[in-house]
Amino acid sequence: MVCEIEKNEQVFSSVNIPADIKHPLKTSWSFWMFTNTNKKDWEENLVKLTVFDTVEDYWRLYHWMKRPSELVFGQDYAVFRGDITPMWEHPANRRGGRMILNFEKKRNMQVDMDTAWMLVILMMIGENFDNSDAICGAVVNVRAKSKIGVWITDRNEAAIIEVGQKLKNQLGLTTKINFHLHNQVTNLLTI
Repeated sequence: MVCEIEKNEQVFSSVNIPADIKHPLKTSWSFWMFTNTNKKDWEENLVKLTVFDTVEDYWRLYHWMKRPSELVFGQDYAVFRGDITPMWEHPANRRGGRMILNFEKKRNMQVDMDTAWMLVILMMIGENFDNSDAICGAVVNVRAKSKIGVWITDRNEAAIIEVGQKLKNQLGLTTKINFHLHNQVTNLLTI
């Protein structure tokens, strides 16, 4: 066992990786928080926490921030591309909708909400969809029936299907997921 440790120390000591090198993302992303306070209007409850544009900066945030399951009921996290705000009224969101992943007491996924949130964000910021440019951001709503919504900029059916299918495959969904237009309650598409 001592020989293995000595070998590992030799390998690691010979690797010279500068500590200040960061891996840039294709675009910057904004991290938002919504806290439902009846004393303020909706927009005042929405706060931009920070902006990140490298892999390392995302992991630094992930390490220090609460997981969705640790938030108070009524709070939301949102991660959105660039200067897009997590509001239906924003021009990038106005004509689009969201793919909704529901988390109820009975599980319909192989992963929990915290893991699903992390994977959705990694897929999104890593541009892992064929239609990554169609994705504006994602929101996790912490409620009695919590959900994650992946917001898509328009009603391009091919993009919606590709994003939905990739989410189902990567998260191990066993039930169908729905795509809702922002200003309507009914499903536009079920995958």
